[in-house]
Amino acid sequence: MTDPVARAADLLMEHRDSIDRLDAIIVYTLAERFKRTQAVGKLKAEHDLPPSDPAREANQIERLERLAREADLDPEFARKFLNFVIAEVIRHHETFQS
Repeated sequence: MTDPVARAADLLMEHRDSIDRLDAIIVYTLAERFKRTQAVGKLKAEHDLPPSDPAREANQIERLERLAREADLDPEFARKFLNFVIAEVIRHHETFQS
């Protein structure tokens, strides 16, 4: 029989390795998302469109909250996260408008 403390240490390492992989996925996914939103910002600037689209943003927040509930993630956290991302995207879009 294995030592319970050693087994717990092994499980802890497995969980942390998984968390590290998921963090990498999040970072690369955000990078790809921002590449796309940068392209949107440039397109909006070229066509003199506003950097913000409140109707789309509201729809996206509703959508993300629904996805969060489906994924058993706190919808409030998902909303706060998306609001943070949207604010950063708008900030980038505004720089293209200058």
